[in-house]
Amino acid sequence: MEPYILQDEELNELVVKIPGWEIKSKQIQREFNFANFIEAFAFMTKVALICEKYNHHPNWENVYAKVIIKLNTHDLGGITNLDQTLASEINKIFDQ
Repeated sequence: MEPYILQDEELNELVVKIPGWEIKSKQIQREFNFANFIEAFAFMTKVALICEKYNHHPNWENVYAKVIIKLNTHDLGGITNLDQTLASEINKIFDQ
């Protein structure tokens, strides 16, 4: 997949089509909450495998049962179709 920067209209659609994500400072971000650290870490492990598949890696934080994921494409300096795809895949993992 060749990444390209999403335009304003596409970004507005992104936050509607991919629930829970918000746009902040040229990145999309979502907070995920779990019952405990083990569940949070298991989620991060599953996400890591998808990230490797796309060769696209998030900035993320984990504090106990909370995971915050931030996506952007550093090489292009903004939010791309690749970030959108990865956010959608991450939501699928969370919804399982």
